[in-house]
Amino acid sequence: QVQLVESGGGLVQPGGSLKLSCVASGFSFSDIIMRWYRQAPGKEREYVAHINPFGGANYAESVRGRFTISRDNAKNTLYLEMNRLMPEDTAAYYCSVVILRPYWGQGTQVTVSS
Repeated sequence: QVQLVESGGGLVQPGGSLKLSCVASGFSFSDIIMRWYRQAPGKEREYVAHINPFGGANYAESVRGRFTISRDNAKNTLYLEMNRLMPEDTAAYYCSVVILRPYWGQGTQVTVSS
């Protein structure tokens, strides 16, 4: 069974940094594209970034230059390093994989506030 478990969220001041992790199991992690999404209260789920099995990455314009997606295929783990965080980054962050249909973790909350 596909399982995705996010961690690393928390409260951070504007300008600060956090690194999120997503531990994956139940599928061949090293062979598949992984994605990060986020959802703020009252808003639709928003694409953040994705990474291919070899490390090639793409980012939403809203986070490009501030966030870095990476993966450790040996550990079946996806990461999202977030720098220069802003209040508008406040959201629940989810990792996702598509295997016939999208799978999502339970999310980890990131709150950027003074």
